[in-house]
Amino acid sequence: MSLWEVILQQLVNGLILGSFYALVALGYSMVYGIIKLLNFAHGDIYMVGAVGCLSVFGVLSRIMPGWIGISCSIAAAMILSGILGYTAQRFAYRPLLSAPRLSLLITAIGVSLVISNSVMAITNSQPLFFTSGLDNSAGITFGSIKITYIQIVLISVAAFLMVGLTLFIGRTMTGKAMRAISLDQDTCRLMGINVNKIIGLTFIIGSALAAIAGGFACVYYGNVQYNMGFTIGIKAFTAAVIGGIGSIPGAMLGGLLLGLLEAIGTQFLGSQWKDVFAFGLLILILILRPNGLLGKSEIERM
Repeated sequence: MSLWEVILQQLVNGLILGSFYALVALGYSMVYGIIKLLNFAHGDIYMVGAVGCLSVFGVLSRIMPGWIGISCSIAAAMILSGILGYTAQRFAYRPLLSAPRLSLLITAIGVSLVISNSVMAITNSQPLFFTSGLDNSAGITFGSIKITYIQIVLISVAAFLMVGLTLFIGRTMTGKAMRAISLDQDTCRLMGINVNKIIGLTFIIGSALAAIAGGFACVYYGNVQYNMGFTIGIKAFTAAVIGGIGSIPGAMLGGLLLGLLEAIGTQFLGSQWKDVFAFGLLILILILRPNGLLGKSEIERM
C-alpha cells in the first residue's frame, strides 16, 4: 500500500472509532449542558447496553438472524439503558441538584462503581462473546482500501443519529426547553416548564445513545466485558471536553477527532504510543482553546 492508501485506510478506521466516542460523548454533553454534572457512570451505561444487546440477541438470533435480530436487540438495549439512566437520575442525582457540585460528582462515581461491580458479579468477571452471523469481511474495495458493509452501516447510523439529535435540540419545543433549562432552571419553572421531566428525558436520550454505541461494539468487536465502559467513558469525556462540553456539535467533532488521532497514532507510532500521541495533541488543543473547539466562554452571574 502507498502512503496515501495507508492514510485513507486509517481515516476510515478512525471514523469508526470516533463514531463510538461521539455517541457516548453526546450523553456527557447533554447532561452537563443542563445540570452541570459530569456523569462518570455514563460509560458503564454504555457497557450495560452492550450486555443487554448481547443477551437479547442470544435469544432472538434463532428466529431473527442477521441485521433484523441485531436491530431488535439494540432497541431492547436502548430501553434497558434508558430505564437505568432515568433511575440513576431520579434516585441518585435529583435529590442532590441543589447540593454542591462535588457531591454530585462523588455520587456519579458511586453509581459507576455500583453498575460495573453488579455486572461483574453477574458475569463472574468473564468476557462474553457475540456472534452476529454476519460476514465481517464482506465490503467494498477501492484499490488497497477496504470498507466493510458493517463499517458502512455503523458510520451511516451514527451520522444519522448525530444529525437527528442536532435537529431535535435545535428545532423542537422539547429541545428548546432543554436549552432554556441549561440557562436558568428557576425561570423555566415560572414559565411552566416541567424541569424534572425534561432532565429525566435528557438522561433517557443520552443513555439510549450510549446503548446504541454498545450494541455496535458487540457487532464490531465481538465481545463484551464488565470493565469496557471505563476506557470509553474516559475517552468520550475527553472528546466532549475537546469539542466544548455542553455543545452537541462539539461532542461529535471531539469524538471523531479523537478517533482519527488514535488511528493515525497507531499506524505511525504503534499501539503502545497511540494514547500518548492522541492525548498529547489534545492537551495542545486545550492550551490553545481552553473552552474546546466549539465551546463558548461562560459568564458567572453574581
